[in-house]
Amino acid sequence: MTEVAKFYILSHICISFIGGVLLLALWFNIRARFSQLLEENDSQKRVDKGLLYLNLAMFIWVISGCWIYGGTIFNYTETQGYQLAVNLFSIVNNMFLLLALFYFYYAPGFIYHHKKNIKKIIAVIILTSVLTFVLPFVLGENNIIKNIRISGIPDLMLSAFLCYLLGISFYRTFAYRGLRVIGVISILVIVLIFVSQISEVFLTFGNDFSNNFIKIIAKTSLISIFLVLATTWVIRLASTPKPNEITIHFLDWSLVKLNIPTKNIYDQTIDFGSKTTQYKNLLKFAIRRKYTEGEAQTIPVNLGGEIKNQTYLTRIIENINDILQLDDSQKLDRRDLFTFIGESKYRLRIVPNNISINKRLLDEFVESTENKTYKELI
Repeated sequence: MTEVAKFYILSHICISFIGGVLLLALWFNIRARFSQLLEENDSQKRVDKGLLYLNLAMFIWVISGCWIYGGTIFNYTETQGYQLAVNLFSIVNNMFLLLALFYFYYAPGFIYHHKKNIKKIIAVIILTSVLTFVLPFVLGENNIIKNIRISGIPDLMLSAFLCYLLGISFYRTFAYRGLRVIGVISILVIVLIFVSQISEVFLTFGNDFSNNFIKIIAKTSLISIFLVLATTWVIRLASTPKPNEITIHFLDWSLVKLNIPTKNIYDQTIDFGSKTTQYKNLLKFAIRRKYTEGEAQTIPVNLGGEIKNQTYLTRIIENINDILQLDDSQKLDRRDLFTFIGESKYRLRIVPNNISINKRLLDEFVESTENKTYKELI
C-alpha cells in the first residue's frame, strides 16, 4: 500500500468515526426532544430510524477501513477470509443505506415504506456480493480483460442503482425544504461517490493520488450532507404543529375554518370554491378520524384505493396555502395535516375532539350516492 493510500484509509477511518458519533448524538437528541411527534400514532408506533441507519452505515465504513488497513499491516489481503469480510461489509453498508431510504419521505415511491420491495432489493444486494466474491475464483486469470476487472462489474452496477436512489431522495428532501442548492450539491456528492468506485473495475481509470483524493472528498462531503439532513429534520419537527393544537370546522359546502397556532393561523376561513374534489377528500378524512377507530380511520391512497394518488393530498395543502396566502414560514406541509400509516394508507393528524362538522352538511354528504359507505361509519 502506498503512502497516499495509507493516508486515505486513516483519514477515512477518523472522519467516518467522528461523523458517526456526531450523527448518533443528534439522533438520540432528536428522539428525546420530539418523541411525541415521532410516535403520535398509538395503534402503530412509527419511529423514524432513517438517520440511525445512515449512522450505522458510517460505522461500517470505520470497521471496513480498520479491516483494510489491518490487512496491509499484517499481510493478509490476499486471503479468502479478507475478501469475504470486505464483501460482507459491502452487503451490510448497502443494506443500511437502503433501510435509511425506507424512512425518507421523498424517496422513490417503490421504496418509501414498502417492505416487500426493500426485501427484494436486499436480496439483490446479497446476490451481487456473492457474485463479486465467487467470480474471481470461477474466472481465474480471465477475471481481468483489457484492464477491466469483470468480477467488479455487478457491484459497480449495484452502486450506480443505489447512488441513483440516494441522489433522488436527497435532492427531493432538500428541495422540498427550501434548500435546493444543497439538493444540487448532494447530487454532485453522490456522483463523486460513484466515480470513486470506477477505479475498482476500470483499472486504468485515474491514478493512485486522484482516485484516493476523490474518495476522501466524496466521503467527507457525504458525511456533511448527513449532518445537514439531521439539522433540517430538527427544524421541520420543531415547526410541525401538535395534533391536539389543530382545530378544523366544516361550516358548509367548500367552507372550512382552520386554527393552527404554530403556523400563526388563527380561525382562518378557507373557501375551496370550485375545488370540490379537494374539499370532499378532506371531509372524508375528517369523518373517518372523528367517527371511527383504528384501521377505519385511514384511507388508502393508490390506484386501487379510495383516493387514486398522492397528488390529491398535495393539492389540498397547496390550495390551503394559496387561499390563505401564507408566507414561507407559515406554509403547511402535507405532514402537518396527514399521517402516513403504511401500505399507502393515510389519516388526518387532528385529534377527533378538535374536528367539528355541520350536521346538515354531514347528512347531505353521507346521503349522496357516491358516499353511501360513510353512512355506516357515523
